[in-house]
Amino acid sequence: MIAMRILHTSDWHLGRQFHNQSLLEDQRYALQQICTIVAEHQVDVVIVAGDIYDRSIPPAAAVELLDETINWICHELQVPMIVIAGNHDSPERLAFGARQLATAGLHVVGALWKSPHKIILQDRQGQRVDFYPLPYADPATVRNLHSVEVATHDDAMRYLIDLIHAEQESDIPAVAIAHCYLSGGESSESERPLAIGGVEFVSPQLFESFTYTALGHLHGPQFRRSEKIRYSGSPLKYSFSEERQNKSVTLVDISPQKKISIEQIPVKSMRSMRTLHGSLKDLLSAGSGDPKREDYLRIQLTDTHAILDVMSKLRDVYSNVLHLERPGLLVSRSLKIDRDQLKRGELSLFRDFYRQITNEDLSTEQDQIISQEVEQLHQEDF
Repeated sequence: MIAMRILHTSDWHLGRQFHNQSLLEDQRYALQQICTIVAEHQVDVVIVAGDIYDRSIPPAAAVELLDETINWICHELQVPMIVIAGNHDSPERLAFGARQLATAGLHVVGALWKSPHKIILQDRQGQRVDFYPLPYADPATVRNLHSVEVATHDDAMRYLIDLIHAEQESDIPAVAIAHCYLSGGESSESERPLAIGGVEFVSPQLFESFTYTALGHLHGPQFRRSEKIRYSGSPLKYSFSEERQNKSVTLVDISPQKKISIEQIPVKSMRSMRTLHGSLKDLLSAGSGDPKREDYLRIQLTDTHAILDVMSKLRDVYSNVLHLERPGLLVSRSLKIDRDQLKRGELSLFRDFYRQITNEDLSTEQDQIISQEVEQLHQEDF
């Protein structure tokens, strides 16, 4: 079957750190797989639907990694790319040299256009598909650029898509590329809010007329309204809320008759993100034989007593513990704590602390002295 094959990916967030841990090598590992997928599946065009970088001024190493990836896809494999700016990107910086780069097969759309930007590409058999990039733009940007009254992201997107429809050729397959938050989308903790109060949501129905819509912004792979309106998701996990997500890129075949077929290709992670729950003793015992102990970990300790230098003990076994939670030490705010309860809790903590430091229990005399001191402090506080 004659079809154009598109690889849809988004939200690379190059240069991102997580709990002060650089993820650059993990990102390199993921992008190398994407390059391999492009070659092995004979992809005709690669789409990156926004948030190429994690911040507007990316670190030099992130820029270098992007350069290596683009060179491999556009130059070595001779596959064109379409890249749009997301809400994390600086549109002007991302699009530097865009007109010249387009001649080499790299189509970068940073700032929002005044009139619809159409990119016409052909597959190896000469089939034509029209691509309409819609880089991230908030309502204020659309108001200022187009002198039109729009109050919400949905208003802004509706106006822009109406402009596209006015010049769209109905007999040609058309792909929209957008970075936005569709109503009903499942978000993750790692996404930066586009606005507050619900004005950031865009109706999926706006994209119904396109043959396919390649979306970016939400990090979990998903579709809305129909399979042809789809988020590829990020190729890497960027928060512990994503630990159960299966990361992938999306392959889309589009026929001249506008029929599509979709396949998700898994992207493996160098290190996954996991949450471990249990006592310190049990976790340390299990960790010595855990083949995935290099994963990025959130530890939820069930121990209810104080533990000296617990993070160091954990990292002796799990080198990439990034976050520690002690739910066993938390007291529900709904409980009223009287002075005697608070005093007993503090004494217990101090006794545990003393035992870990000296490997001995407080003597009767020492215990009495500490009890008196705690009592005196509470009298001063109250």
